[in-house]
Amino acid sequence: MTNYFIIPGYGGSGESHWQSWLEKSGENFQRIVQKDWNNPNIDDWTSTLDYTLAEYEHESVVLVAHSLGCLMVAEWAKRYNRNIKAALLVAPPDTDLLHGKLQKKLFAEIPLSKLNFRTKLVASTNDPWATIEKAEFYAHSWGSELVNIGQAGHINDLSGHYEWKQGLELLYSMD
Repeated sequence: MTNYFIIPGYGGSGESHWQSWLEKSGENFQRIVQKDWNNPNIDDWTSTLDYTLAEYEHESVVLVAHSLGCLMVAEWAKRYNRNIKAALLVAPPDTDLLHGKLQKKLFAEIPLSKLNFRTKLVASTNDPWATIEKAEFYAHSWGSELVNIGQAGHINDLSGHYEWKQGLELLYSMD
């Protein structure tokens, strides 16, 4: 059985976000719970993820990350070098924009190492948090398959992605 772990970004994912809908769609979906969604600490976030996954067979783990959660997955992979089944990375933000909003630097260096597990990176051509070129750069750096879904904003509830069935199909295509 595959175990899916939902990894929200900055602020967490509210009730109307597609990640919350996904979490309720099956018993093998679980949210990674961070201490503080509004004051991200990359050290805490990566250690929380690693601690949570410790009780699972890594070959059964698929991560489902959104926004800052994608960058956290890349940082976790660099720090812990775990070999999991796969990860779906949706709308990773441009770190320059992110650091400007948070007014603090989260990473000593941006995690750009090739990930040692299968990944799909889903991006939009009109994401206010990252250009499609930045998404292509991340996909190339991480060794991800890029899936451009056109004009879909930041692929969150604010852009109309509540019950995001296309995302669920992309996720299941990784099994």
